[in-house]
Amino acid sequence: MSDSGSVLVLTNPYDVTADVVLRLLAERRVSVARLDPGADLHTGASLTATYCTGGQQGTLRTASRELDTTRVRSVWVRRPSPYEGPAGMSDQDRRFAAEQALWGAGGILASLSGACYVNHPWNNRAAEFKPAQLSTARRCGFLVPSTVITNDPCEARTFASHQPGGVVYKPVWNTPYRVDGQPHSVWVREVHGTEITDAVAVCPHMFQAKVDKAFDVRVTAVGSRLFGLRIDSPDLDWRYRQDLMTCTAMEVPGAVARAIVAYLAELGLIYGAFDLAVTPAGEWYFLECNPNGQWAWQPAETTAAIAHALTDQLERGPDR
Repeated sequence: MSDSGSVLVLTNPYDVTADVVLRLLAERRVSVARLDPGADLHTGASLTATYCTGGQQGTLRTASRELDTTRVRSVWVRRPSPYEGPAGMSDQDRRFAAEQALWGAGGILASLSGACYVNHPWNNRAAEFKPAQLSTARRCGFLVPSTVITNDPCEARTFASHQPGGVVYKPVWNTPYRVDGQPHSVWVREVHGTEITDAVAVCPHMFQAKVDKAFDVRVTAVGSRLFGLRIDSPDLDWRYRQDLMTCTAMEVPGAVARAIVAYLAELGLIYGAFDLAVTPAGEWYFLECNPNGQWAWQPAETTAAIAHALTDQLERGPDR
């Protein structure tokens, strides 16, 4: 194995997307440790950090290895389980343990000096806020659909009445939702002014001018390496019936590529999954960017290229 430092992968044990990159790192003989801190740290793994004026030290012990955390070259924050605390404790004690783990272990793992983070967990969290995404996208040169986020029903209805092409509703966060006890996804959908009721006052709602799109595009960015995918779907939200969509690799125009790189830089990200809509006139509109979006669902050639780009980044570590 390489002696230039380990790669630490933070994810749950069922993350098959991470497995794709882990296999490539193994082929390159890069030392790797895999940890699901929300679960592993109360099933046998241990994490220790020591701080003093002269420096800091740290050790991670798992069932298979011991790692000097001061020599971690890269941290890939994939899909770790939430910090929930050990089972079998009272609700109050479990909540206490979960919060101590989040602020303790989570803080240690987010503060590994000299490591390259893909992406840093704090930057991931900040970049998940839809208002921050829209504001950043506008500053970085993207076309952004007219959007209002409000809990004022009158403001929402007024906004809708001024959009000649129609309005869509989007949740500002993917909150787990159930109908009759069954998981239920809240898809992007078109709404009419008469559907906007006073219930909007319960919480902020996001309404956006409907883009007259010819097709959708997913751009997966790993630093300056961009992987464009055209998505043709009969649905407004292509995620709704993915079996009906077709995907084709495509080039990203220069102006859009520059906006993407600027966006990543402003939010301190290395990885981002950008969703865009392209009009019949060839205008590319920013819809959102998931800083930790899935990518292994794409055609095999695109998936392989993204996996190699991520592996390159993790193997290289921080820019010196």
